[in-house]
Amino acid sequence: MTTRHSATGSSATSGRATGSSATGSSVTGGSATGSGLLIVDKPGGWTSHDVVAKIRRLAGTRRVGHAGTLDPMATGVLVLGVAKATRLLGYLALTEKEYTGTVRLGQSTDTDDATGSVIGHVPVVTISESELLRAVDGLTGEISQIPPGVSAIKVDGKRAYRLARAGEAPRLAARTVTVSRFDVGAIRPATGPDGAGLLDVDIRVTCSSGTYIRALARDLGADLGVGGHLTELRRTRVGPYLVSQARTIAELESESERAQAAQLGPALQVVPMAEAAAAAFPRRELSSQEALALWHGAKLAATGTGESTVAAFAPDGSLVALLTDVDGKARSLAVFASAPAQ
Repeated sequence: MTTRHSATGSSATSGRATGSSATGSSVTGGSATGSGLLIVDKPGGWTSHDVVAKIRRLAGTRRVGHAGTLDPMATGVLVLGVAKATRLLGYLALTEKEYTGTVRLGQSTDTDDATGSVIGHVPVVTISESELLRAVDGLTGEISQIPPGVSAIKVDGKRAYRLARAGEAPRLAARTVTVSRFDVGAIRPATGPDGAGLLDVDIRVTCSSGTYIRALARDLGADLGVGGHLTELRRTRVGPYLVSQARTIAELESESERAQAAQLGPALQVVPMAEAAAAAFPRRELSSQEALALWHGAKLAATGTGESTVAAFAPDGSLVALLTDVDGKARSLAVFASAPAQ
């Protein structure tokens, strides 16, 4: 069975992101030096920081960061910024994301995924298709979600997962997130360690930043009265960046070795900043005078796009700044180019 649940009228996805994802042409190519993005296929068992540390060594710079944490169990798209592109990451992290995964119904864990200890077990005797779809429908659209207690969210300056490991698991506040699509795929029986019946459900989710798929699995099981947790998770898209465009750690290691052999020093192919910004945000072309004004901190006429972030480009195609409209004017969120010589 493949059933699709979409949130009617959701504005989480813009036409440009869908188009970029469909073609993949917006994030190809790149230069081996300078600032840009790396689209990495994170392996299972690695933390997001493990990947950052690895890329710092391969790229030969400490100026590496990531946009949006992936749990160690999860695989798939992790967007990294190198050098000046680290300043793009905070804005890219707010874009829509897509995941595939598997929910196991009938078991609850203390982490809401397979890395945790089982804390609840209710044999799945029968769950009808209509019951499952009703529960999925209740988790689609704009919903209130309580993040997992074992997460990277900070509570009084401390990570929630550190508090949980110290036996002080916090009760996190609910937050509003948008699940614009929640598809149910294959459904198959599974068996617990004691032989009791479980049910594995494959899912595909499109959601806003800040949505925890582990929490969706937990809440789906709770709504059905049997408990649930996530057994597999793969992030397949972050904004316009697809998993098909991501490179594995092994591929990046080989690329770095070739650069070293050619005596180029540490070097990795990156998506140039202008190309990355054009793929992720609406585009505004600037005149030379407007570019100079932004370089000097001035505000411009409003972009009028209705979008929260717009990428502004100089006449030569270089990325000048990210803009946002405030009180009828376009002001800089971040400026990436230095003022030209006078």
